[in-house]
Amino acid sequence: RRAYHRRPQSILGCPGRFTMPTMPASDPLDAELRGKVLYVEDVDVNYVIVEAGLASFPNVQLMRAATGLDGVRLVRSEHPDFVLLDMHLPDISGLEVVRQISEDIAARRLRVTILTGDELTMDVIKAMSLGAFEYWIKPVDVRVLRDGVRRALAGHRPDPAHTLAPR
Repeated sequence: RRAYHRRPQSILGCPGRFTMPTMPASDPLDAELRGKVLYVEDVDVNYVIVEAGLASFPNVQLMRAATGLDGVRLVRSEHPDFVLLDMHLPDISGLEVVRQISEDIAARRLRVTILTGDELTMDVIKAMSLGAFEYWIKPVDVRVLRDGVRRALAGHRPDPAHTLAPR
């Protein structure tokens, strides 16, 4: 599959069969937040949910890669400010994506957040040790998504609740 930047017309071609969760009111400062977010995700529904969650950030550009290799390519060509990374991709693992972009993480202080349907796994631990910013469990809560994007794009520290830091 190829990476693409379009907005899906409907979810899996089934208009009216999926209802988006009610989104909480956004912060008035959201309009000031700027940046490019790359979501590396092969499942259309997951992308649409994140897209809806980020709709309150008018100056945040959301891009998508449907495979890990396309994600690596877009990190290097588009220079996103923040990467949301699924751990289970059709070609290479999310951990391998983190390995391949680890220089970008270090040199550009690129923020990468791992999205996983699994609880804490060895791959998540390894990705965090390679410089991933945070990890979130799917399905991601809209507040977690928005707060995490705010932290990442504003250059704030990660939330300890979403890192390997002792709690």
